[in-house]
Amino acid sequence: MMKSILRLAGPLLLVFVSLPALAQTLPTPGSAGVTGAAALAVTPRPPSDITAASYILLDFDSGLPVAALDPDLEREPASLVKLMTAYVVFGEISAGKIGLDDTVTISERAWRTGMDGASRMFIEVGERVRVEDLLRGMIVQSGNDASTALAELVAGSEGAFVDLMNAQARALGMHRSYFTNPHGLPGDEAQYTTPADMARLARALIRDFPELYGYYSERSFEYNDIEQSNRNLLLWRDESFDGLKTGWTSGAGYNLVSSAERNDRRLVAVVMGIDAPNHQRGGIIRANESQALINWGMRFFESRKLFDAGDVLNEPRVYRGADTAAQAGLAEPFWVVLPQGQAERLEATMELWGPHQAPIDAGDTLGELVVTLGGEVLERKPLVALAPVESGGIFRWLWDSAALGLRSAWPF
Repeated sequence: MMKSILRLAGPLLLVFVSLPALAQTLPTPGSAGVTGAAALAVTPRPPSDITAASYILLDFDSGLPVAALDPDLEREPASLVKLMTAYVVFGEISAGKIGLDDTVTISERAWRTGMDGASRMFIEVGERVRVEDLLRGMIVQSGNDASTALAELVAGSEGAFVDLMNAQARALGMHRSYFTNPHGLPGDEAQYTTPADMARLARALIRDFPELYGYYSERSFEYNDIEQSNRNLLLWRDESFDGLKTGWTSGAGYNLVSSAERNDRRLVAVVMGIDAPNHQRGGIIRANESQALINWGMRFFESRKLFDAGDVLNEPRVYRGADTAAQAGLAEPFWVVLPQGQAERLEATMELWGPHQAPIDAGDTLGELVVTLGGEVLERKPLVALAPVESGGIFRWLWDSAALGLRSAWPF
C-alpha cells in the first residue's frame, strides 16, 4: 500500500510517501489558508438554549452537517410535507408538463381539506384557479386545500401523487421519510421524516429549482380578498433569510425549515418537535432557535472544496495493462466543513491499495482519501479510476508477472 499526505494550508502540497521509503513533493492546485483571526483552540459548541427535540444545520454548498442533534430521529412532519409537494410540482413545471398560467378546477375533496380549523387558501368548489396562485396559497399561506388541488392536477388523485412523493424521496436519498398525503394533516396512516431528510430536500429544492424558489421569500399572499401572512417570522427579521416552511400539529410540535444566504454562503436549518404553550410562542421559539443556529454557523464555520471531481490526484502503477499507470481521483467534489481559522491544521492522507492489475474499469476503487483536522477525521472518500485500463498483450503480461513475483518476494 502507498500512502500520500496532502498538506492543505496555503498552496496545496502533495507529498508521496511510498512504504517503506520513497518521497517526493509536488505542488497541486489549492487555495490559501484562512487569514486574519487566530485559529480556535476548540471546536465551537452549538447554542446551548436549543429546545427542539431534534435539529440539523447543513452547509448548502457541500451538503455536510455543521451541527446536529438526533438528525435521523423520525418525527411527524406536519406541513413540512408541503416541501415535497412543491418539489414534485416544480419538477412538472420545469419539465413543461404544466404551466404557471394553467388553471385547475377545484374539486370538493380539495375544498374540504383543512376545513376543521387547519390552514386554508379559501378556494371554492368548481372555481378555476391558476397554478401560480395555488403555489402561493400552499407555500405562503400553507393552504391544505391548495396542496390537494395541485396533487390532483399533477397525478389525477391524491393517492397517485403520494406515490410520486415517495418515489422522489427515495431518489433524493431520503431513506427515513414516508409520506401519506400532500399537505401534512394527520390521517389514518402515519407519515414521518427526519431533520436530515428535510435538510436534504430543502437543499435539493433550492439547487434544482432556483427560478421557482423565490416564492418561499414572499411575506404574504392575498386571494379572494383574504390576505394571509407567511408564518415564517424570519422573513421579517433578517433579509438574509429567504425560506422555507413552517409546520405544526399537536403531535408534531412546532417545526421549521429555514435557509439564509450571506456573503455567497448558504446554510439550511431544520428544527423539529418544539414544545410551546400556544401558536404565538411556538412561532417565536422556532424562529429564534433557527436564527441562533444559522448565526452561529455563519460566524464560526466555513466550508471548503479541496478537490474537484475528475482531478487526477495520483497515477498508481498498473500491472499487466495496456497502460502502466491508472488515473486515480474522485467521482465527486471533496468538501469539508471546519471551524474558521483552522485550515492550516488540515491534512489529507491518500491510501492507494494494490498492486493494481488490469483490466481496470472506470469507477473501480483504487484507494481512499481521508481528510483530518488536528488528527480527527473530517471526511473520507474513495479514490477511483477516472478512466479504464485495458489488459496488455502477452509480452506485457509476462514481464509484469515477473515483476509481481519479485515484488512479493522483495516488497518495494
